[in-house]
Amino acid sequence: MTDSKQAIPRIHIVGRRNSGKTTLVCELVRELTGRGIRVATIKHTHHNHALDTPGKDSWKHRESGAVGVGILSPHMTAVFVPSERASDTQQDYEWMSEMFTDVGVVLVEGDLNADGTKLEVWRNEIREPPYAAENATIRAVISDDAVDVNQSVWSRSDVSSVATRILDLADVRH
Repeated sequence: MTDSKQAIPRIHIVGRRNSGKTTLVCELVRELTGRGIRVATIKHTHHNHALDTPGKDSWKHRESGAVGVGILSPHMTAVFVPSERASDTQQDYEWMSEMFTDVGVVLVEGDLNADGTKLEVWRNEIREPPYAAENATIRAVISDDAVDVNQSVWSRSDVSSVATRILDLADVRH
């Protein structure tokens, strides 16, 4: 990323398995786009699986050794680029964020270890303590349950307020 470009704000929604990350990200996308904010998302996963369907042409191209595979259709475009996780994760996020032109904010589902603003979604049903109890890099916990952390706790049921706080953190005009 060149110095003349301003980085696109990136907010990570983190949490334990089944904490509601995907649901919250989808609700935030609907809320923010409803306000006229262009939102992009990135799903972070630790699982090693094919992102395009095995046996299809794009998968065959990638398996044949293509360094990148693009898919163009009337309604969706995708690019699959192999990436070794030993690479610089921060650089990977910057590279991917540059793919989203004219975006106000990028919401990343997951990646507790990445640089960037992290918010944790948590609920009692998980039965494990929130990451925020041990991880000071998490800025706030989003929950409707009582939670013992040093960070701010934002109401999970007030998605509008969470969205406003995200825009404030990201320094996005709204």
